[in-house]
Amino acid sequence: MYRHFMHAWERRCHDKDLHDRVVRPFEWGLEHLPLHRNGHAPLTALENLNERVLADSQKFYTPAVVRPEDFDFDGFMLRFPSSIETASSANNIVHARFYPAERNGKPSDRAVIVMPQWNGKEDAHVAICKALNYFGISALRLSLPYHDWRMPPELTRADYMVSSNIGRTIQSVQQAVHDIRRCADWLQFQGIQRIGVMGTSVGSCVGFLAWGHDERLEVGVFNHASCYFGDVVWKGITTQHIRKTLEQHLTQDEARRAWLSISPSAFIPQMKHIKRKAKLIVAKYDLTFPYDLSQIILNDCARHGLPIDKVILPCGHYTSGKAPYKFLDGYHIVSYFVKAWR
Repeated sequence: MYRHFMHAWERRCHDKDLHDRVVRPFEWGLEHLPLHRNGHAPLTALENLNERVLADSQKFYTPAVVRPEDFDFDGFMLRFPSSIETASSANNIVHARFYPAERNGKPSDRAVIVMPQWNGKEDAHVAICKALNYFGISALRLSLPYHDWRMPPELTRADYMVSSNIGRTIQSVQQAVHDIRRCADWLQFQGIQRIGVMGTSVGSCVGFLAWGHDERLEVGVFNHASCYFGDVVWKGITTQHIRKTLEQHLTQDEARRAWLSISPSAFIPQMKHIKRKAKLIVAKYDLTFPYDLSQIILNDCARHGLPIDKVILPCGHYTSGKAPYKFLDGYHIVSYFVKAWR
């Protein structure tokens, strides 16, 4: 009965903005990626790229060195050039908002880089930033690619970050990871040495990939975590308009293989040496990141000995942002950083 209630609530939340979802044409998008087809079919070329990324993921997920003078900070808004140049000039300038905190009357020596969910509004996760401030932790709220100030004029939603354009979606996730790591650079330039990362939904995906590739990110909280990017797009209700296009060209297994290089579970075997703190938060009645997929990443972490903490919320994806569940979710997020840096 409770499951039926939660699923019905999830679907009602999802349906509120259903009219804004555009079914876009399928595109391989290979021009967005560092690959050479060498006569291969597009899927084979993508699989070859993914194989190379998994073999040397630091090369793929590490941005070029940045200098302090490359950052523009006005006391609240931080702007800097993304290390990846896309066709959108607006998307190529990264925007992040800094919420400083104090500890013992001095600027805090710890900060969390915060990424909201896909298509989160400008005020998304500001409450999390302020809650961290209350406990003496600064927060840097990062706008993901094609979101907020980075959205191209032809869009009303951040469709280019997750779409039926395979290559651009890969590039967008890579760009987000680079952006997170450049945010860590800026925080270090400010004298902050204890840095964490927190993300929700697709923000969880890019946050996890950044955490796995950057040892400066001491603590990570990944809110709504899942295993394979292609499976989530295929099975989640939020991306069914994308699946309508994908399934005309790919199977679910092929979608998984095409997006393997941006899938958290694909990297867990090489993360087993990591001893830094991390928490995965999943929702038992999630229809966007289906619970069976979330169980896969939890099992993958356990099987490969990656020491993560986990929380299973008694709600869904959308409803984790509704009372009373948003307070429970917020508690698990904020308290983890507070305890880790006690």
